Amino acid sequence: QVQLVESGGGLVQAGGSLRLSCAASGLTFSRSAMGWFRQGPGTEREFVAAIPWSGGSTYYPDSVNGRFIISRDNAKNTVYLQMNSLKPEDTAVYYCAAKPSTYGGTAYRAEYAYDYWGQGTQVTVSS
Repeated sequence: QVQLVESGGGLVQAGGSLRLSCAASGLTFSRSAMGWFRQGPGTEREFVAAIPWSGGSTYYPDSVNGRFIISRDNAKNTVYLQMNSLKPEDTAVYYCAAKPSTYGGTAYRAEYAYDYWGQGTQVTVSS
């Protein structure tokens, strides 16, 4: 049974930082592309960051590029999202997602590409 468990969310002031973690089990993490998505109040879930299982090129939308960093530790079966210079508009439930893949260098931006999802962790940024 695949499990993705996010942690590290919380309340932070604008300009602050948080690091989210997502611990994976039940799948071959070292052969899984990983992604982070978020869903704010009254909005659809949106792409935040993606990393291939090779740990190569990472991808971000313009809204977080330069502020967020995705990384992974295959020895710990964990993917991270370092979030800096947080803004109130970053307030959302953050989800990690996994896609077991043959292609080590491929990262995925599309929600539909992912096979497994975590339950989410709330991030609230106060102004």
